[in-house]
Amino acid sequence: MEPVRLAVLDLYDNTPNLGMGRIKELVEMFGNAYEYDVFDVRGKAEVPDMSYDVYISSGGPGSPHDGDGVWDEKFFHWMDEVWDWNASGEMPKKYVFFICHSYQMACKHFGIGTVSRRRTPSFGIFPTHKTEAGKMEALFDGLPNPFYIADFRDWQVVEPDMRRIDELGAEILALEKIRPNVPLERAIMAVRFSPEIFGTQFHPEADAKGMLHHFSDPERRIKIIADHSEEKYLDMIEHLNDPDKISLTQRIVLPLFLSRSLRAARAEKMMPELV
Repeated sequence: MEPVRLAVLDLYDNTPNLGMGRIKELVEMFGNAYEYDVFDVRGKAEVPDMSYDVYISSGGPGSPHDGDGVWDEKFFHWMDEVWDWNASGEMPKKYVFFICHSYQMACKHFGIGTVSRRRTPSFGIFPTHKTEAGKMEALFDGLPNPFYIADFRDWQVVEPDMRRIDELGAEILALEKIRPNVPLERAIMAVRFSPEIFGTQFHPEADAKGMLHHFSDPERRIKIIADHSEEKYLDMIEHLNDPDKISLTQRIVLPLFLSRSLRAARAEKMMPELV
């Protein structure tokens, strides 16, 4: 059977990261079922065309409000192309997963809520809580409530525009951990923008083993403690050693997206042949 085509949109702007390697590993778990290409969105202003069936758009550094007027405009235009394609009834549908920085930009572009800077950066492994819609979400099937996430961000999506969300047919699926002593609104941690388009503030590709190795480096350890405290560092390391935390999230969310998108794209590609 002809492979399903997948595009990985790299928004890291050549910043060293763990995310891109993990995304590629998860795609490659499907063997030859997926044929994929990587696009350097911020470094080379590359965006994929509509010949792909599935898209994963990565995290990245910096503000979701900053762009050079070239790569960001191309990125937003690509979002509109995907949305319009799916709305037109064209087959096969286009399936998208936005992660962290991409998710913030998508929420901004589609008007889901306010994208604002956090009072303090979030850094570590934290619980996130499913909403009522999130309890029914297929990509969260098998995750407890709350479930644990890798959360590294200076920015957040808050103040949801429910009128716009209803207009899109979108759903808020998860909210930031409950902080009873913090009088601030909880950030929106996951959104289903449409039946085909999904996004998370957190990093579903994050793997505990790789993060343990990365954050055990003595220089990184010193910097993390200086920036975030020894308590937060030790708490993160403890969670990384727990197989029921982000290891579980990594095994479920993106793999389910990839497997469901693969099945749907294959079925939709065959539909013209059956007519």
